[in-house]
Amino acid sequence: MCFVRDRRTAELAQVRSVSEAAQSALLRPLPDRLGPLHIASSYLAAEKEACIGGDPYAVARTGDRTRVIVGDVRGKGLDAIGEAATLLGSFQEAAHHHATLPALAEARSVCRYFTGFPKTDGEAQEHFITALLLEIPDHSPVSRVVHCGHPPPFRIRRGRVTAVTSPSPAPPLGMYGLRPGTYDVHTFSFQAGDTLLLYTDGVVEARDSSRAFYPLEERVAQWTKNSPKTLVQRVEKDLLARAGGALGDDAAILAIQRTPVPHTRLHVSPLAHGADLHDQPTD
Repeated sequence: MCFVRDRRTAELAQVRSVSEAAQSALLRPLPDRLGPLHIASSYLAAEKEACIGGDPYAVARTGDRTRVIVGDVRGKGLDAIGEAATLLGSFQEAAHHHATLPALAEARSVCRYFTGFPKTDGEAQEHFITALLLEIPDHSPVSRVVHCGHPPPFRIRRGRVTAVTSPSPAPPLGMYGLRPGTYDVHTFSFQAGDTLLLYTDGVVEARDSSRAFYPLEERVAQWTKNSPKTLVQRVEKDLLARAGGALGDDAAILAIQRTPVPHTRLHVSPLAHGADLHDQPTD
């Protein structure tokens, strides 16, 4: 019995080691600081003993701006890793070569990749990813976002929490052919001292013992003065406590706080970012 137990323990340790290595390769640790931004993140996998799943996120530094993506692959856990890796690979390459967020969203269309995924049990499977694409210039309080079927981020400003919604969100990546047109950009104000909280469905769809959904906006309103790292830690701890220690879906949480740019006056520089001369926040 001791031999069997030791062997199983060794196998479990090896599986965990491989999983952690895969997590590091797929979800590279985000920098604590990027330009004027402070960043913190957390990943909670739904599958037992798994460290990764289908809720990818990444940042890319391009000139004097930062681009962010957070996504949610259909499905969860290890089965979704391949599609998550596809999304991140496409983003990391395209973020440096496209002037606007719509062009970035359309680059290396995810649909092309999804046609290569195998069938399961002889039947074609739906492959799509909800995503949020965000662009934050260093020297302008006007930020941009493209919603692709993903829940809106929350902005924390002077103790108040508001959702950054879009009047015309696009379908998830991989389903865009269902609706003609282009990806619409929503502009919003993101000033020094503001914090953005990005998340995936696994957070707001987590249920407590009474089957009630996790009230993220209500809970975040209690922690508006926290740093990004502390805010993410509080949400993670509170979420797991309410869900009884286990989630039904993968969950990703990102907090991004803007700090003042030293010796630089904030101004809108639309031509540098492919924007209209009259580009202003619409919230």
